[in-house]
Amino acid sequence: MKILIINGPNLDLLGEREPGVYGADTYESVCAYIREKAEGIGIECGFFQSNSEGAIIDAIHEARKTYDGIVINAGAYTHYSYAIRDAISAVKIPAVEVHISNVHTREEFRHRSVISAVCRGVIAGFGKDSYVLALYALGGIR
Repeated sequence: MKILIINGPNLDLLGEREPGVYGADTYESVCAYIREKAEGIGIECGFFQSNSEGAIIDAIHEARKTYDGIVINAGAYTHYSYAIRDAISAVKIPAVEVHISNVHTREEFRHRSVISAVCRGVIAGFGKDSYVLALYALGGIR
C-alpha cells in the first residue's frame, strides 16, 4: 500500500514554530519517524509539503495515479479551503485528516474543518503519532 502524506502551510517550520503546541521535532524528523513506522507495517509513504493552496490541490490530483490513500494535515487551509475539500472529494481515494495539536482546545476558528466531511476520519492531538494512527486507519481500509 502506498500513502501520500500531505502537509500544508507552516508545517515546514516544525521545531521552530510554537514548540509548546507542535513540539520540538523538525519537519524532516517527523517525516523520518512516519516513514520508519510505515515501513514497519508494510506501507510505503511519499511526502509533500507546500505553503501554496494550488500546489496542494495539484498533489492531491496527482496522488490518484499512484497512491492508495492520502494523509493530510492541511494546516490553516483545513478551516476554509473548499478547493482542497473538492480536490479530496474528486480523486476518490481515501483520505484521513490529521492535526498534530488538539484543534478543539485551541482558538475557536480551528474547531471547524471544511475538509473533514470528505475524509474517512479525523485524528488530532497525538503529535506526530497522529500521522501514524492515520496510516493504521488507511491500512485497514481496503
